Amino acid sequence: QVQLVESGGGLVQAGGSLRLSCEASGFTFSSYWMYWVRQAPGKGREWVSSISTVGLIRYYADSVKGRFTISRDNAKNTLYLEMNSLKPEDTALYYCAGGHDSSWSRYTYWGQGTQVTVSS
Repeated sequence: QVQLVESGGGLVQAGGSLRLSCEASGFTFSSYWMYWVRQAPGKGREWVSSISTVGLIRYYADSVKGRFTISRDNAKNTLYLEMNSLKPEDTALYYCAGGHDSSWSRYTYWGQGTQVTVSS
């Protein structure tokens, strides 16, 4: 069956860094756009970043541009999010998702999330 398993979240001080991973299985990972989406307590889902099938196209939300880097390793069926200069407002449950195009809201697959908490 299809699985997206996120890992790498945790508690970090403001200014620190974390690297999230998302291991995919059960579908042809290299054929899908992949996304990172987050949800803070009491708020709706917020798109963070997207990457095309072979990684040539990458998009970022303005709130993370210059601080976060999305990447993927299709040989390992794994998606990454390198997060630097973390801020308390980055605190959220981070999900990875996969879809057929650049529009994350039309996702096909969704993970269970990994918690990121940034203390001030």
